[in-house]
Formats: sequence, C-alpha cells, structure tokens
Amino acid sequence: MTTAGSQITSPAQLEVPLVAPPAGGRRRSLKLTPGRIAVYAALTVLAIIVLYPMLWLFLSTFKPSSEFGQNQGLLPESPTIDNYLKVIEGIGGIPLWRFFSNSLLLAVAAVVGTLFSSSLAAYAFARIRFKGAGIFFAAMIGTLLLPFHVIILPQYIMFQRLDLVDTFWPLIIPKFLATEAFFVFLMVQFIRNIPRDMDEAARIDGAGHLRIFMSIILPLIKPALITSAIFTFIWTWNDFLGPLIYLTSPENYPLPIALRLYNDQTSTSDYGATIAISFVALLPVLLFFLVFQRFLVDGVATQGLKG
Repeated sequence: MTTAGSQITSPAQLEVPLVAPPAGGRRRSLKLTPGRIAVYAALTVLAIIVLYPMLWLFLSTFKPSSEFGQNQGLLPESPTIDNYLKVIEGIGGIPLWRFFSNSLLLAVAAVVGTLFSSSLAAYAFARIRFKGAGIFFAAMIGTLLLPFHVIILPQYIMFQRLDLVDTFWPLIIPKFLATEAFFVFLMVQFIRNIPRDMDEAARIDGAGHLRIFMSIILPLIKPALITSAIFTFIWTWNDFLGPLIYLTSPENYPLPIALRLYNDQTSTSDYGATIAISFVALLPVLLFFLVFQRFLVDGVATQGLKG
C-alpha cells in the first residue's frame, strides 16, 4: 500500500550491486614518480654502504693471509677455505666449540639475570610506595653517569677476596643484582604507563604483588623485556674488557678473547683466521637480532592501543 505521490519501486530497482574486494585485501597502486624513484635510489645506495663492511668481511674470509696488505680488492685472488679449517680446529689445543660455549653461557646468563633483576626492581620503583623511593631511584639513575672504569678496581678486589677470579661468577653475579640502570629505567617507564586500575582489580580478587607482577605487568612490558634482552645479549657477547680482567685460563676465554690469540702466536698475526673467526662470531648476534626484532616491532606497534 502506497501513499499519494509515492513511487512504486520494483525489487530489481532495490538491488544494490556489490563489488567484491580483491583477494589480497585493499591494494594501492604504486606509481613510479620521479620523487619516488629518487627515494628508492637513495635507499638502495644507503643499503649498499651499510652492507658493504659485512660483504667485505665475508669475502675476506676466503683470502689467504699473504693477500692481506697486498690485495686491496674486494674479491680474493686465490680463494681458499683454509681459514675456516684453522678456526674449526681451534687454537692452543682448545677447540672452537669451547670458546663458543663460554660466550653462549655468559650471554644467556646475562640475559636471564638482567631481565629477572631489572624487572623486579622496576616494579618496585613503579608500583610499591616505600620511604626514600625517589632518592633510591635518583641514585640508581646517577650510576649511569659513573664510568665503568671507576668500579673495576674495587670489584676486582672484592671478587679476588671471594676467590672467584678466573671463574664466570664475577661476570654473571652483577647481572642478577639489577646493576643495569638503563634497563631498569626503561622498564619503569613502561610500567608507569600501565593503568593502576588493573592492579587494583587484581588486588580485589586477592592477588598479591607477585601475582600482579607475573600475570599483569610482565605480559604488558614485553617490548621492554625484548629490547633489554637484545642489547644485553649483544653487549655481553662482544664484551672484551670484563673477561680480560677476570679470566686468566685460555679454556675459559669467550670468543672476543679468543680472537686475540690468533694475533699473538709466535709474534705474527694470522689475519685470515682472525677474519674468519670474526665472521663466525658475528653470526649468532645477527641470528639473535633477526629472531627477536619481529617481536620488538610488534610490541612497540601495539603500545598506542588502549583499553
């Protein structure tokens, strides 16, 4: 039934054509404008400049020691794999896997200790009210201005009296004592951005500090934890000064100290083996970063989501 002046529309006229979206989602047409081409060219040149040292290092592993200082080109004149064979055999009767296992032990222990102690300290500063919290937090931040060389001597004397020199403990114990103020500060800032309403709701349900820390805080500060893990692993893996001070036995050397052995044997330097073991030592750092950088980017991208 229709009113006067109304028009009768047929079912065919009511049909609305539907256009299915592309199978791959919304696609944007990319037009190669002169400005876009210039940007791509600049990024390509920048990528080549950044990756050139890595390419040079890899190709130099196939150069014999006699070519170093004579062959200034990128490609080796007489390619050889003898450098890798020397590295696999080890040096001084110590196999390569021993140096790798020492570095891996120190790096993994440092990551575990830093994440455990720094997250606990950050939760205390950000969520627990206690007398002198501001003073202690300022003192902790002040340690960032303290050069590492200032505390080397008292630390060495302390560990020497504990009979821990030439062991891994002087390099591991400080990581479990929240001595990395930068990572504590980073996690404090993440925790302060988490609404306290979540803590109060959990406390009403009977949760204590430990349950709140494990079930609420840790999952929400995953980007800070991953960032701390990446930097701690890289810094510990490449650390030279710490192991040089506390470790005296060659069988306890990590890879950075083992690199020195190839330059001190019989007053000559085996450049080929040094370059080869340098490239091999770099691979775990690259793999560690490539595995965890995806979680880092994803976590940072979700920090702007509220609710």
